[in-house]
Amino acid sequence: MTTTEDMTTSLRTILEKYETSRDNLIPLLQDIQEHLNYLAPEAVAMVAEHLDLSENDVYGVATFYAQFRFHPPGRHRIKICQGTACHVRGGGMVLDAISRKIGIVPGETTPDGNISLERVACFGSCALPPVMVVDDTVYGRMTPRKSEKLIEDLK
Repeated sequence: MTTTEDMTTSLRTILEKYETSRDNLIPLLQDIQEHLNYLAPEAVAMVAEHLDLSENDVYGVATFYAQFRFHPPGRHRIKICQGTACHVRGGGMVLDAISRKIGIVPGETTPDGNISLERVACFGSCALPPVMVVDDTVYGRMTPRKSEKLIEDLK
């Protein structure tokens, strides 16, 4: 996505696929996020207008679900599992180490746009705790030290 005009054109194409029913709100937001990688304020406004809802209604639904992002993700997405197995085996320490290393908390992106950090409820890789996913690669049996090394390799 390069310009606001391009984004507006893309959003209109997506909106045209959906009838103006409130029942389409979540699928519409998912479709837009898949296309933009996040929900831009302009997208929320266009969805609200298309479905004849207020922007507050759209934000109210979108902020309820953890799947929706309101900021562009970084070039690299780091997800740290905090499910029971990962939590018991030190997932919180891995998350804290990465957070300190890159200077952001879960849900944020580094100021240079290089890394986004996310806390995930469970990846379902409970045989490898604690688990961390960098982009699409799964790393198991992580330690704070191993996770910091991975982060250094991303820079």
